[in-house]
Amino acid sequence: MAYLLQGLLSQSASRHPDHIAVWARGRSLSYRELEERSNQLAHLLRERGIRKGDRVGLYFPKTVESVVSMFGVLKAGAIYVPLDPQQPAQRIAYIIDNCGIKALVTTRERLQGLEPASLESVEFSVFTDRPGEPRKAAPGVRWEQLAVFPASHPPSGLQLTALDLAYILYTSGSTGQPKGVMLSHLNALTFVQWCAETFQVGPEDRLSNHAPLHFDLSVFDVYNAIEAGASVHMVPEDVLLFPTSLAKFIAAQGISVWYSVPSALVYLVLRGSLQTQNLERLRLVLFAGEVFPMKYLRQLAEVLPGVELYNLYGPTETNVCTYYRVDRAKLAMAERIPIGRACTNTDVFAVDQGDRFIQPGQTGELYVRGPSVTCGYWGDPEKTRQMIVPNRFQPRYEEKIYRTGDLVTLREDGDYDFAGRRDSQIKSRGYRIELGEIEAALLSHPGVSEAAAVAVPDEQVGNRIKAIVVLHGSVTLTAAALQQHCAQRLPKYMIPELVDFRASLPKTSTGKLDRMQLAGIG
Repeated sequence: MAYLLQGLLSQSASRHPDHIAVWARGRSLSYRELEERSNQLAHLLRERGIRKGDRVGLYFPKTVESVVSMFGVLKAGAIYVPLDPQQPAQRIAYIIDNCGIKALVTTRERLQGLEPASLESVEFSVFTDRPGEPRKAAPGVRWEQLAVFPASHPPSGLQLTALDLAYILYTSGSTGQPKGVMLSHLNALTFVQWCAETFQVGPEDRLSNHAPLHFDLSVFDVYNAIEAGASVHMVPEDVLLFPTSLAKFIAAQGISVWYSVPSALVYLVLRGSLQTQNLERLRLVLFAGEVFPMKYLRQLAEVLPGVELYNLYGPTETNVCTYYRVDRAKLAMAERIPIGRACTNTDVFAVDQGDRFIQPGQTGELYVRGPSVTCGYWGDPEKTRQMIVPNRFQPRYEEKIYRTGDLVTLREDGDYDFAGRRDSQIKSRGYRIELGEIEAALLSHPGVSEAAAVAVPDEQVGNRIKAIVVLHGSVTLTAAALQQHCAQRLPKYMIPELVDFRASLPKTSTGKLDRMQLAGIG
């Protein structure tokens, strides 16, 4: 049994050394090669001064080196922090500073896009691309230099436990800045072990990796493939843009296990011509991150009659905590599909506003307890105290539980239905988004006096984002200019698609923003 994530790789490299472990952009690595390259990277990092608990950023598009880097950092005793290469440089700079990233695995092009001031904590970089001296960079190491380090074993003398942090994933934050969710080896392995029992992934399986590595869905793709001795096939970014190309990718790669947000599957159903592709190897489709519109789920079930479908639910702070196997016999009449019930070794419950456990037919806020729950947010003890709270329902010993902020309704059969959020957080294209962060970006424009962001329900992507803006005095500003301003501060999926300029925003009797009325405007 593996107690650390890197143990999954060592076990599979021993059992299946010649099996393909990872494929990306026409290149692949066997388990033996992945084990050896990650050992070499771990030795390099240790020689350069990386120690237990240090943070190492991964900042480049998905390649086979991405998986090498993940395991290399773990074997060095450090914590990896995936950085989205599609996000604005200002946001990346904030994460580097907030997390105190000590080393970057990156490309010269990406590093040159960052201001030197944002790299103060970075002591060195490892470049995965071709040689060439960067104009603006901390001292760097070429990827080819890994060859001089030992490949047969990782660094010795590291005393790590399952409670040590493995990675930090940054998600949208209500304060206007992203927040870093800290995940331990135990958090991830609890999820991986449940998946292994539930989905029976084996060495013959081929798993897709649709989600970016900073998104928690990728944890399933990489670590469940490695645990099983299967192969993970990383979907190129350009393929993601075209549903037909994506459908062809599934067929050409012989994908047997697919995991993505529902909106990706909706695009495949509507524009991917799935019925024209040979998908005979596809046996399992998992989706999570947002509500799946029933009419499109029915179409997916019809196009893929022999494929098992599962709805998985869980915030980044818990990975997946509940699941539901889609019952095709009930799809025709169902108005919604439930998020189901708790995964093994995880407990969920919901309480009403009176702090009472809800009964069937009632709605309350969902809480999660168990070893999959995060220990908190990097550098933000106040946020941690708000969300990771003492279990007041169990006073016999100290235990922490996570309050999800999600409202759920309990069914008679024990499954839960998702009923919405208790705050301003929304889901769009599977991403969890704090509207407050968008509003902060809007208000940072000197011409904006007031701003609000609202969600506009959309069957294909969950929600589209609309900005309602009040300008200063005689200022004139176009929607495109404001969107461009936001693009320098926010990821693409958070930029408002609609901008509505108004003379004022609605207020409550106490002078606060009237979000109920805003919802009607949206």
